[in-house]
Amino acid sequence: MSTTTIVKATDMSQELQDKIINLIEPLIVPLTKGGSLERDVSHEIKIKLDQEFEPTWHVIVGKNFGSFVTHEQGHFLYCYHGPWAVLLFKTA
Repeated sequence: MSTTTIVKATDMSQELQDKIINLIEPLIVPLTKGGSLERDVSHEIKIKLDQEFEPTWHVIVGKNFGSFVTHEQGHFLYCYHGPWAVLLFKTA
């Protein structure tokens, strides 16, 4: 059974959102199997986003965190993949 990503908040275009979700989903899988740490997955996602969509991306992955961020318009996504929350946003 595969886990789907549930978007909780975003201001991205549907096209960008789909591309990013497709990029991050395989990187989150090791977390669901207990084979990786949140900080390592965050780092991998950030590197991929910076390469694919130009810097500067910020990524937070975890089960329990709070945040308040300022971001570049059209580049904010908060979603869940199973029990893991993912917050990512781009700054200028």
